[in-house]
Amino acid sequence: MKVSLEDVDRIANLARLGLSGSEREHLRRDLDTILTYIEKLGTLDTTNVAATAHITELPTPLREDRVVSEHAAERMVANAPDADRTFLRVPKILD
Repeated sequence: MKVSLEDVDRIANLARLGLSGSEREHLRRDLDTILTYIEKLGTLDTTNVAATAHITELPTPLREDRVVSEHAAERMVANAPDADRTFLRVPKILD
């Protein structure tokens, strides 16, 4: 895949990057190399390869989703100087 300098300029604009002429060309070559490699990977026959998220089997540690302390929020704001239910009032810092 050929990446043009216009493509690089568009990407740089979206990423809010200011690139010099040599940086633009360097990035164009890098992107072209990456996309060419991805195209090469796309030609591989993966019909008999099982989909995996990891190369090894990793257990997913799950726990039961249960409430352990129903009134924790009220206790957390109990010592606050200015609270409204479970919300803290703080001084305004922006105009």
